[in-house]
Amino acid sequence: MTIANALYYGDNLDILRHQIGTASVDLIYLDPPFNSKRDYNVLFREKSGEASPAQIEAFTDTWAWDRAAEETFANLIDDAPANVAQMIAALRQFVGSNDMMAYLVMMAARLVELHRVLKPTGSLYLHCDPTASHYLKIVLDTVFGKPNFRNEIVWQRTIAKANSSVRFPNNHDVILSYGKDQQPTWNNAAAYIGYNPDALSEKTAGKYRLKDTDGRVYRLDNLINPNPDRPNLTYEFLGVRRVWRWTKERMQSAYDAGLIVQTAPGRVPQLKRYLDEQAGIPITDTWIDINPINSQATERLGYPTQKPLALLERIISVSSKLGDVVLDPFCGCGTAVIAAEKLERHWIGIDITHLSIALMRYRLKDSFPDAVFDVRGEPADAGSARALAEADRYQFQWWALSLVKAKPVGGNEKKGADRGIDGVINFVDDHTGKLKRCIVQVKSGHVQRNNIGDLISAVQREADMGIFVTLEASTGPMRKDATEAGWYHSDGWNRDYPKIQILTIEELLAGKLAEMPPTRQTFQKAGRISAPGQQQGSLFGLQDE
Repeated sequence: MTIANALYYGDNLDILRHQIGTASVDLIYLDPPFNSKRDYNVLFREKSGEASPAQIEAFTDTWAWDRAAEETFANLIDDAPANVAQMIAALRQFVGSNDMMAYLVMMAARLVELHRVLKPTGSLYLHCDPTASHYLKIVLDTVFGKPNFRNEIVWQRTIAKANSSVRFPNNHDVILSYGKDQQPTWNNAAAYIGYNPDALSEKTAGKYRLKDTDGRVYRLDNLINPNPDRPNLTYEFLGVRRVWRWTKERMQSAYDAGLIVQTAPGRVPQLKRYLDEQAGIPITDTWIDINPINSQATERLGYPTQKPLALLERIISVSSKLGDVVLDPFCGCGTAVIAAEKLERHWIGIDITHLSIALMRYRLKDSFPDAVFDVRGEPADAGSARALAEADRYQFQWWALSLVKAKPVGGNEKKGADRGIDGVINFVDDHTGKLKRCIVQVKSGHVQRNNIGDLISAVQREADMGIFVTLEASTGPMRKDATEAGWYHSDGWNRDYPKIQILTIEELLAGKLAEMPPTRQTFQKAGRISAPGQQQGSLFGLQDE
């Protein structure tokens, strides 16, 4: 049974196959890796706004034809619908057994499952770039059927700056849109951009040039029926006999409401059409009005490939209804999830890194403090935490750091003084605003006394406090050394905190918290978001937790 308002950690193919029900999702947005052959890092920003030297790898956008690709290809040939099997086999003959084919095989397997979980009235939006969009369209045409293709949307994601001697600069992404069937959900009212009275085009401003006494802008429109042979609509109104569009009763009612104007006796009456009552400018398949997330954007979280909230709001608004279920199987920092929550839709987010799941948990709680959601696939006890550590120690490390709201440091690329330090918690506890530092070390295996000695040395060298997070129980000598390390005195809160703390995974899962002054930020803090029509606070500002 599909659970809505849930974050899932794990491989989206496995989760789709075993945890998402058939025809249970109304809208799918996916922004998968583009096979751009880049390693993406999360850049954390300090309170000053400067980039932190601490970076951690979010994902590697590089694919290779290997055993896993070969196995996925074989599964598609054996188990996928016949037309999909034929298509993927033909693509391999044409493209070859290379990195691009590995990417397409990965995507084809997931698109088959996404088609299955989509309702008949559902839609899918696949965000990609020109690197592979032409191949992906072939895959989508096969999985969804060519008649169900809706749009190839071009989103201008940046302003081209560089000159090129051999080609035009690339400044756009592609969003391929498909329906599950011939009649997907469509909210026509959301398919227009409302007019801005202060920035009307010359043509529109020439039409809407009149104003009421209350300042409302309008134009006058024709009320004469284009069909002259309508005896039932032929009558005299305000001294003018014509074949009118409306019945006499409706004309009189509109006149009484002040919507019909006769500019002079004997002239043909006309209808007032107010600018603020018009649908607006139709949204086409070329989107140049939504700005990308640049280095100065207020909603910037520091996550690679983060998309603007407005982009996801447009997609969700036009292709779903209140209460519908929105799925993002590559949800990264969760912009689709945030947009769905804001627009009062249910949602499902899936990602294969605990770093992303932690970021989304914090972002949801920061943006919607009252939001209720499940997190699936994360360890719930010491046994499952041990299993995660055995499977992938970096995923365990990132998850463990999230339990104390620590910012990961360097991943597997730690250098210099930060070697051996897995995470950092920044805090300010006096009137000077000077940033203080609590460093975190995570251990998933055997622990011993010298681990605490190393942490104490690191704190003495470059921090104010230290936290040792361990999967295994600590020893008596470890606890003794931590106690003897003394206290950190907070001037701002006028109290002492343990300089060195040992916290077990079991204690943290039971709700135990680190003893320290209120922190500033770990992941970039998201601002509170209100539902449509409610006033919003400033987005993604920094504040004490």
